[in-house]
Amino acid sequence: MGETTVTTLEGREKPASSPVADAKNGRNGRNGLRRFRRLRTPRRPRLWFEILLIGVSYWTYSLIRNAVPEQKSQALRNADWIWRVEHDLGTAFEQSVNHAVDSVTWLIVGMNYYYATLHFVVTLGVLVWLFRKHPGRYAATRLVLFATTAVALVGYYFYPLAPPRLMNGTHFIDTVVVHQTWGSMASGDLKNMSNQYAAMPSMHIGWSLWCGLTIFALASVPWAKVLGLLYPVATLVVIVATANHFWLDAVGGMLCLAFGFAVVRFWYGAMPYALPRDVAAPDRLST
Repeated sequence: MGETTVTTLEGREKPASSPVADAKNGRNGRNGLRRFRRLRTPRRPRLWFEILLIGVSYWTYSLIRNAVPEQKSQALRNADWIWRVEHDLGTAFEQSVNHAVDSVTWLIVGMNYYYATLHFVVTLGVLVWLFRKHPGRYAATRLVLFATTAVALVGYYFYPLAPPRLMNGTHFIDTVVVHQTWGSMASGDLKNMSNQYAAMPSMHIGWSLWCGLTIFALASVPWAKVLGLLYPVATLVVIVATANHFWLDAVGGMLCLAFGFAVVRFWYGAMPYALPRDVAAPDRLST
């Protein structure tokens, strides 16, 4: 039997498409779609992989953040501009809060330690809680955090900003230096290990709001939900009282978090808290 041909408009003949080839192409297309859907399907996280991923990701974030050139003169000019804008808006309250809280030694010392530690402790605690209690929502909620942090690096690079405590011609108090408290990567003996001019956006706010919203959305007891909402509020007070951020830096952190949620909404087709609480183990997923 000869090869089946069809006549084109130009009068030339060419082989007709093969049913076998069409079937193969159809299977390839379906397989590709199936693989894509599997990538978007929440899976039970693996402990070893998550520990490795979080460790490598934070190391990479710190490396990139601290590798951004410390553009001191531009960072100081940007800080002066933000300070003027806040004065024009009538919201330049950071210095008053800084001085008021610094007058209460035990309170400001506690805030210094809060700033240095809870940023990491609470965030890791929420990740562990999600891993154990909400495995189906873990990957998506973790992606919100990662996307938020990634876009913050863009802000550090393109908008260097000095924190209030490093501004010239103002009277902000660097509370870590004055009270000689331990732990801040932004003052004292550890300051050379951290970029001093990466204050915009505030990831203390971005991360704490991520923690607070996650706890509020998924906790089963009312008091935990209340604590979840109070945590980012307390963090805002701390970053202002310790003169590490302007309140506008907090707005920047909130915008980064909104971007993180948008990424997850696009990828999963739903907000992370709306996904199923539990999922099948990886080896039980259908192929």
